[in-house]
Amino acid sequence: MYMQVDPDEAWEKLRASRANPPGKAGNGARRKTYAAALEQAEQMFRAATVVGPATRPLQVFYGLSQAGRAIAAAAVDLKGEDWRLDGHGIKASGFDKPFADIEIRTDPATSRSSFVRLSQLLDSPVWGKQPVRFEDVWDMLPVNLGYPLTDRKRHPALCTDHRSIHSDPHPLLHVPVCEIPDWVIEDGTRQTLATFFATYPGLAQHHEYVRSTPGPDGPPDFTRYEHGGGELTVSWLMPQGHAPSEERREHLRNLTRSHGRSWWFLPAPPPMAREPHSLMAWWAVIYTLSMLARYEPAGWAGLIGVDTNHHAVPIEGLLKRAIDFLPGLIATTLDEVSG
Repeated sequence: MYMQVDPDEAWEKLRASRANPPGKAGNGARRKTYAAALEQAEQMFRAATVVGPATRPLQVFYGLSQAGRAIAAAAVDLKGEDWRLDGHGIKASGFDKPFADIEIRTDPATSRSSFVRLSQLLDSPVWGKQPVRFEDVWDMLPVNLGYPLTDRKRHPALCTDHRSIHSDPHPLLHVPVCEIPDWVIEDGTRQTLATFFATYPGLAQHHEYVRSTPGPDGPPDFTRYEHGGGELTVSWLMPQGHAPSEERREHLRNLTRSHGRSWWFLPAPPPMAREPHSLMAWWAVIYTLSMLARYEPAGWAGLIGVDTNHHAVPIEGLLKRAIDFLPGLIATTLDEVSG
């Protein structure tokens, strides 16, 4: 559902690009940085495959960080010296709190740091001094759908299927919204669904959804999954009226974030002004884990103890999937910024 390409194929594509770098990385310092940063990124990710979770977050994060420098070097929208990145631009604190309640902050929008500059490049939010809870960012990653950190009411990534858009022109875009959590479905009211959808910028713009009874007060007609959760068919008004399938597909694309082969509605919990780019959601999660491993080694050892901590296996799974998935996401992000 969320995988893009085999990681070895992704690294092969990235290595091949170094002979003819994309975008603005074609010459000078930007070309040298592009090649060197991608080499370091690949070596970090390769190293991460042969170590355990005690140090794996460090290799994955610094590999991702160096890939970010290559992305900035190639970006056509970064002019002059704006492609040069200075510092992380993201901070994690509250390591004395429960794992889910660790706090993530960013530098202000004026910073030249990696997280801020790349977020601006990818139309992704930064939020400054007011923190976002780690659990809220964890739940943005589709790979974590089966791994809740707590029993709180989740706002996870919600998948949709653009292939369901029918070919005839129509004034409405109709698609299923999938992986809606049990707590929303079991409540079953329009009010709860409206509050839930309001957290997702793309869903907050919806026009209507399928109801189980006729009339404006009819409750949502959810389809339940055997494994839990469910889906609901939702519609949006097309701005220009009747529109062909290509325009409706593009409208859906603008309402969602891509993650591998799928399109997802992501939440924007306060103080985020909009939903993050998938690369930056991964960045925030991996950065936080790397800071735990680096600066709180005893606490980290406790978190990854599979005999004593229920978070250990989800953390192991996330780190393994990061190694498999992120090379493809890096490659598609490079295509996005250098075209």
